[in-house]
Amino acid sequence: MLWTSFPLVRRWLIVGGILFVFAFLGVLDLANRGLVWQALWSVTGEEAPLAQMRALIELPGAFIRPQPRTDALAPIANVGMSPYGINTFLEQEVEVAKRDLQVQMIAEAGFGWIRQEFPWEDIEIHARGDFTDRRNDVNGDGTIDTIDAWAKYDHIVDVAEEYGVRLQVRLSNPPSWTHADPAIGEKAPPDNLQDFVNYAVAVAERYRGRILHYQIWNEPNIYPEWGEQAVDPEAYTDMLCRTYRALKDVDPNIVVISAALAPTINLTDRNLSDLIFLQRMYDAGAGECFDVLSTQGYGFFSGPTDRRMRPTTLTFSHHLYIRDIMVANGDSHKPIWLAEAAWNAQPEDPSVVTSQYGQFGIVTPDEAARYMPLAYQRAREEWSWLGVINYWFFKRASDGERNQAFYYFRMVEPDFTPLPIYDAMRQYIADEQPILYQGTHQENHRFLSFDADAEQVEVAEAQFNRAMRTTALSVMMHGTEIALRWRGVEPISVRVGNDPPLSIGESREGTEWQSGHLFLSLNAQTRTISFSSPGPFELDSVTVIDRTAMNALIGAAVVLVGGGWLVWRARGRKR
Repeated sequence: MLWTSFPLVRRWLIVGGILFVFAFLGVLDLANRGLVWQALWSVTGEEAPLAQMRALIELPGAFIRPQPRTDALAPIANVGMSPYGINTFLEQEVEVAKRDLQVQMIAEAGFGWIRQEFPWEDIEIHARGDFTDRRNDVNGDGTIDTIDAWAKYDHIVDVAEEYGVRLQVRLSNPPSWTHADPAIGEKAPPDNLQDFVNYAVAVAERYRGRILHYQIWNEPNIYPEWGEQAVDPEAYTDMLCRTYRALKDVDPNIVVISAALAPTINLTDRNLSDLIFLQRMYDAGAGECFDVLSTQGYGFFSGPTDRRMRPTTLTFSHHLYIRDIMVANGDSHKPIWLAEAAWNAQPEDPSVVTSQYGQFGIVTPDEAARYMPLAYQRAREEWSWLGVINYWFFKRASDGERNQAFYYFRMVEPDFTPLPIYDAMRQYIADEQPILYQGTHQENHRFLSFDADAEQVEVAEAQFNRAMRTTALSVMMHGTEIALRWRGVEPISVRVGNDPPLSIGESREGTEWQSGHLFLSLNAQTRTISFSSPGPFELDSVTVIDRTAMNALIGAAVVLVGGGWLVWRARGRKR
């Protein structure tokens, strides 16, 4: 009787019941990592349902704040090679066989780069111009022996070449003789900056033609990397510019990488925001003094899919703000390389990790293994300006640092037992598909396939003074449109998959560049596209464009406007 007498109550009970069912199903989905959980993870990078809910509330803030300007289709140099790098501490391995095994395992996993410090304090140890090591009794006869300080580093270069792995050499850590007052701190820059420049030149001259990538210092925006003194962007810029010019005099092909900036939101004289530090570097003239900008790529407290964007929150996407500053200062043609990237799989036990417990975030070993391949994949799909990403790190020489949080970034145990992250990265690299995603990709990109007679040529009018002379090109791309920048006498024939060929461009004499554009679909799809010409043409770049989101918005707007017009017409007829 009550049920039939109170229809409003009945309706609310029905609505409440439906909402309860949906809420129950949602909770069940989140608890079992179903479709809802997957959708939330894909935008928040959070594992726990409650953290996902909180992140979902924070996420809209990313769209009401100004978005970083990335100039996503800008031509960029020093990208397109293998992005897979890893940090090593080969100089700490006493046994040569262990150095060999490290590089062998790194190469077998598919990594193409090693980021390795050549510590100044271990090469020019005792005095200016003295490259001998007189610190140890090597043969155990009770007398200190004199050995060649270069020998260990010669072997590192040799073994890297043996396994086909390229080196990024970090130049840092000055010897004690460079400081008149030890109180300034052992990591402080030398009293005389020319001493550092001379050391960098000595390394570059010794390995001329064998090492082309040098990084100048490390994390100068935080303590203690600039010593027991205030950090100084202007002083670091002076160091960078002096060293840049000297290295280019040794070999103009050397690629100079700026010091990795540590991600921090602090505003003290010892720990300064990387964003402020970088802008002050630009203000001091640093834009003329590096080829690659370096920063760190730690995920900290969320996974690689976290799309919340706040300058005061550190996530794997933090480098977007670095990119924004580069674009604002006219450096959109330069890439970012991540010097270090990883998630910290430390035990959730403060009695084990007594130093910096939880400071880098805490994930499980399986989560760390899952996150890193996803990070590389997101970089490939979304951030064409990111070049090499160096995992932090391969291994330490011993387990004596088990009480320190940073020890748990390792990929392999000191005894060479692989952790889950090693196998995960090896599998990911082995399964990689040669697909180009959105961005402008230069003629030397590793995923561009040319005919057997193709050759790289110097061309002053090209975007970076180089082009590929060829008669055929094939590319697998994922996007809605593709464009070529090339020059040649005849038009280019284009075949999308097995479709009939099309023709782009026109017959031209001389050196005028052409831009051939091909619209493919409204939503991004993966396609193989072949380009060919009867005669040779010079390819400068291939640009892949993905307008899926914009096309969807336009489509939605058309539907809304069209639907509104139909409703208005229907109401007009009724009147």
